Parts: sequence; structure tokens; C-alpha cells
Amino acid sequence: MSNQHYKTIDQCVGDTPLVRLQRLNPNPSNTILAKLEGNNPAGSVKDRAALNMITEAEQRGEISPGDTLIEATSGNTGIALAMIAAIRGYKMVLVMQENLSQERRDAMTAYGAELILVSEE
Repeated sequence: MSNQHYKTIDQCVGDTPLVRLQRLNPNPSNTILAKLEGNNPAGSVKDRAALNMITEAEQRGEISPGDTLIEATSGNTGIALAMIAAIRGYKMVLVMQENLSQERRDAMTAYGAELILVSEE
């Protein structure tokens, strides 16, 4: 792990470690590496997508801090968007099915997102 210091947590997105898998490798002449995406700040590979979506929209001048972002989600992307939005100064509204886990809802609201729950129908 790096001893580097970051100004904000979004700078850690994508800086995930690679670990060599030795016991699962049937052919020792091959190298198998596992990328530990769970080590991203919001715990998912979706952190990369969320960061890129918001960064690209900012660079195009389509959004700026204080704006409200709205996204339909079923989980990890919404959690990551809520995290990046909070860091960058956006209001985040996430639309999700009411039957999705309480843990996902709690993670999104912990980052300040507003949830709109909809039925499956």
C-alpha cells in the first residue's frame, strides 16, 4: 500500500492493488493476478464509472457544484455516485426499487443522497 496522502477520497478511486494468486494457479508458468476493486472508497468497481461520469460532465460544462444529479440505480453505481456527488458539492437524487436492500439504502443516504423508492410494477 502507498503512503501517499490524498486531498479527497475520490483521488483514491482506481488505485486498487493487484495480488498474485498462487494457490489457484494450475500452471505455475502463468501469472494470475486479482485486482481488489473492493478496496475502492465506496467498495466497488462502479466507483470508477461514477467518478468518470461526473468528471466528464464537469469537463464538458454540463454540471457544476450545487446542481442536482438524478440517476436510476440498483445499488453499487448509486452508492459510488452518492459518494462522488458529496465530495464534489452536488445534490444526489437516486431512484431505486423499494425491494432493494436496506444496506444499500443506508450507504446512499450516508453520503447525503435523497432516495426515491418505486415499486417493481
